[in-house]
Amino acid sequence: MDGVVKKVSGLSQKIFVSFLNLFPENVRSVILTSILSLGAGLSAVAFLFMTNFIFTRTYTVFAQKSPLFFITASFILIMTTSAMVGYLLNVFSPEAAGSGIPQAKMAYWKELGHIPKTPVIVKLIAGTLSIGGGNSLGREGPSVYIGSGVASNLSGLFGTGRRQRRGANLIGASAGLAAAFNTPLAAITFIIEEVVGDINNRYLGRVVLSALIGAFTVHAVLGRHPAFSIPSVENISWVHYAVVPLVALAASFAGVVFHRTTLSWRGILKNQKRIPRWMLPVIGGFITWVIGSGIFAATGKIGIFGLGYQDLSDVLNNQFEWKIAGLLVCGKLIATIAGYSFGGCGGIFAPSLFIGGLTGFFIAGLTGQVIPLGAEDHIVLAAVGMSACMGAIVHAPLTAMLIVFEMTHQFALVPGLMLGTIISLAVSKRFSKLNFYDEILIQDGNELHKIKPPQDLQSWQNLSISVIANPNLVGLRGLNRKEMKEKLSRYPYNVFPVFSRSKVKGFVTREEIQASLESRQLPDLHSPVFCYSDETVREVGDRFVGSTANALVVLDRKTLSVHGILTLHDLLRAQASINL
Repeated sequence: MDGVVKKVSGLSQKIFVSFLNLFPENVRSVILTSILSLGAGLSAVAFLFMTNFIFTRTYTVFAQKSPLFFITASFILIMTTSAMVGYLLNVFSPEAAGSGIPQAKMAYWKELGHIPKTPVIVKLIAGTLSIGGGNSLGREGPSVYIGSGVASNLSGLFGTGRRQRRGANLIGASAGLAAAFNTPLAAITFIIEEVVGDINNRYLGRVVLSALIGAFTVHAVLGRHPAFSIPSVENISWVHYAVVPLVALAASFAGVVFHRTTLSWRGILKNQKRIPRWMLPVIGGFITWVIGSGIFAATGKIGIFGLGYQDLSDVLNNQFEWKIAGLLVCGKLIATIAGYSFGGCGGIFAPSLFIGGLTGFFIAGLTGQVIPLGAEDHIVLAAVGMSACMGAIVHAPLTAMLIVFEMTHQFALVPGLMLGTIISLAVSKRFSKLNFYDEILIQDGNELHKIKPPQDLQSWQNLSISVIANPNLVGLRGLNRKEMKEKLSRYPYNVFPVFSRSKVKGFVTREEIQASLESRQLPDLHSPVFCYSDETVREVGDRFVGSTANALVVLDRKTLSVHGILTLHDLLRAQASINL
């Protein structure tokens, strides 16, 4: 059966490639981009439908019953779905936890765009269960990862190699975010600010097209409307600008608290061994249930559970009690920290917008007791809080501003959003140099300078050798046949250092080891060539050319101890990432 499937797949691929070859190259690129974008956009819309389907038929219905019924039913639901999420992540794909944006970013830079199928499928199922089941997480981050994964795998079906899918990765991410939020402009700026960091990226044109197609997809299914319908904002008083800095500071501080506390909790839980991994999402769900059911019993609001968009919509329509908003901010903040740090499957966009929006509305209500603020001023200040909180977490100011603008379609919000975003960026940089996603990558053992290299050749040439070299030395303690055979079978490296005690006495290549094993003659050693870890790529260029093994031994300048090895593969991998 597998053979038949492969033959059919191969035939379909040949037919599609033949079809594309009928067109000029620029037309082929548009056609392929459109197909990948449509697939990614449809996956995001399907994810949206599934999460909303579960939530509206459970929590929304539960809330119409008695408080006791809601508390009991919500407990059963969130515990069951959290246990299922823990099982899926622990058994099938641990990397599918969290938002998925750090993983999509790492796939772009480190894996050249390739994303395996399994974590994409698990992310779709586990994310639906986690968010639809009531955990305080968002669907926008998973939509980015799912869209990126769908586009990457579709690209593979159409004949693109595993190491040539960067374009597909960005196309899927852009279309997924545009469809999830109905915000094509913000999707474009997010790719520029967060993933590639370069407005001159070669794939930018395809990213723009994919964002438009992603937005078109959600328009075709849901209709042309913003994510939040709010009354027309026209009569804004000038006095509200005096409150914008206060709102931006408070919302940014909430974002910083989320950022630092989540990373702290996640780091502790990641390294602990006492609690089974599958059990962690269950504990996170239980914390969310305790907070959410308590707040529901006190206020009748269910915004702690799931996305919280219904309560946020009420805030943006000025149909909310400002004192209750302050209570929900605290509850949502703790619930989201617990949901993410305990390994739930979901993102942070929706919770950050909720926390920021209700923070802004609470500050507006509080200051409105002494300053004359109109109803529309309260709406503007809530929008400012949304943008400021999100911007403080992701360090993407343009994206944070455009997302709120596109979600509301209100031009009158723009001046306040701009001012609030500037303040949030200043606050976030004061407490953390890196954004939330980059710190997640570091916490997971990745080195950012090896994932995202410099954008220009000159900067790359000035990199320290310690940045590019491989510190994990895999070498031979001699030319023993058994050891050589074992190293070849375990490691894919093309060159191996040969040690004599703690010093490298030479190099031997993979081909030479294979020839030695076949001929039963010892291979000749290539003389070692050395460099220091604090030297730059430019400084060691001539020595690298002079190495017959295409490898350098990296030494510490003070102790002369071996700190790693620099191979041609290390140089090419880093150089291939520049301006791609």
